[in-house]
Amino acid sequence: MKAEVIAIGSELTSGQKLDTNSQWLSQRLGEVGVEVRFHTTLADDMGENVDALRMARSRAQLVIISGGLGPTQDDLTREALATMAGVPLIENEECLQALTAFFERRNREMAPRNRVQALLPDGARPLPNRTGTAPGVWFEFEGVLFAAMPGVPSEMKVMVEEQLIPRLRESGKLGSVRCYRVINMFGRGESEIEADALDLTARGREPEVGITASDATISFRISAEGATEADAWAATEPTARLIYERFGDLILGEGDVDVVQALILELQKHQATLAVAESCTGGLVAQRLTDYPGVSQVFLGGVVCYGNQAKIDLVGVPSQLIEQHGAVSAEVAEALAVGARDRFGASLGIGITGIAGPDGGTPEKPVGLVYVALANQKLVAHRRLLLGQEQPRKIIRSRAAKHAMNWARLILKSDGV
Repeated sequence: MKAEVIAIGSELTSGQKLDTNSQWLSQRLGEVGVEVRFHTTLADDMGENVDALRMARSRAQLVIISGGLGPTQDDLTREALATMAGVPLIENEECLQALTAFFERRNREMAPRNRVQALLPDGARPLPNRTGTAPGVWFEFEGVLFAAMPGVPSEMKVMVEEQLIPRLRESGKLGSVRCYRVINMFGRGESEIEADALDLTARGREPEVGITASDATISFRISAEGATEADAWAATEPTARLIYERFGDLILGEGDVDVVQALILELQKHQATLAVAESCTGGLVAQRLTDYPGVSQVFLGGVVCYGNQAKIDLVGVPSQLIEQHGAVSAEVAEALAVGARDRFGASLGIGITGIAGPDGGTPEKPVGLVYVALANQKLVAHRRLLLGQEQPRKIIRSRAAKHAMNWARLILKSDGV
């Protein structure tokens, strides 16, 4: 069953608001066996709305519409559906009663304009909206099912769960269940990882495997079908097992697990504690760690020592190291890691120093050069990273933080301390 999702609203096409409804609808429909093949985003224009509905009718069996069901003059979905089908709009008594009751419950007078929300194309049925004023529209026309829902995400999601999916199930229009399993990794580039996974990402393979990158985190996305959710998940297992065997320690976890969560899990597993001393990342490691409640059990604290004197006074970096090697150096990074470990009494310290740009680079020490260091009771070590002169400052800082946290994760994983 091919489906198309249409999002309506000039605020979407102008970029004033982000269309998150289409993404959510595609994911949710995919979970119940509906394959979304097309996304269309439209401004509030009657002619263009009607044209889009006609196009959708020609290529999909299910058309999901979000937006355009309000009471204002630029809410055109009901009228566009009626025009597309060549039928009049008819006031629906059930919708009118629901609208009246909605305002009565809130001790508010219903404006005359709200009455237009009770209009449906002749032959359509309402989708009740218990969280807002705009009823949805269930309209079957020439073998194609149109389901129009409010653009307010909270109202739309409730309507999908309580009205749309049950009706699709009752009508026998749902197929097999599809699940999506995401496995995340960090430490190598997207092209490098894909080169070792060409058999997995080959077109036509079942289950299908896609690869994406976001802020240097690489994700495999396994898509599989089954008669039930359990069957679909089971169908991903052989492929997931291959990925785990092939990529080993690069793997952070599944779902939304990224470097930060993976590091916290390793710290908790080994009952280790962490402290950080950050220069070019400006507290980014500490900020990302403290996004997670309960992290105080393993993260003891951090210091932002951006200037040289702060490195000396707050962390205990010997001044002669800075004079001899410069603030951006392996020696200073290691001293930062040792200082963070000792100042906070942590079992593991991270030190980061570098040149995030856009200025400050030299031929010997270009923009994008970052030194990260780790210090525990067994080792003091550093890594030299070249994160790209052409990269924006924000990207360099983010990737430096992620590399430092990922290395700490790997040290814990292999050494336990």
